Amino acid sequence: MIYIEISESIQNKPDEGILLNTAKQVLHHESVPLNSSLTILLTTNEHIQQLNRQYRNVDAPTDVLSFKMDIPDPDENTQYLGDVVISLPIASEQAKKQGYPTISEVQLLIVHGILHILGYDHNNPQEKSRMWQKQREILKELGLESIAPP
Repeated sequence: MIYIEISESIQNKPDEGILLNTAKQVLHHESVPLNSSLTILLTTNEHIQQLNRQYRNVDAPTDVLSFKMDIPDPDENTQYLGDVVISLPIASEQAKKQGYPTISEVQLLIVHGILHILGYDHNNPQEKSRMWQKQREILKELGLESIAPP
């Protein structure tokens, strides 16, 4: 189950169906069991800055944060993978600078965030290359190869 949450203060809310489809594509691409779940939250700069400060000791907003949980829910017979938190204002700014729609940037950030939850990272050149390759593959499957990081 994929939960999509959009902060009440967000205006011009994106199509939740597109967000859901993006998340499903990442899980399918990575062969994640169907009984897995995660949450995607679209929020404000202020909220993501608070989370960034609390969990990473960085007092600044960021585009995306991932919180890997990987905990079983025996009542639902599911595995809760974690949370992806996206700043919609930053996604909008980044999309505008790159010249493509905000929803495309949000999709890129969903792919990026879920890959982090699944254990991918970009702390060194080898890990970064592997993660960027996965992002390119998934974005291509979504018809978004033109926005993939190099």
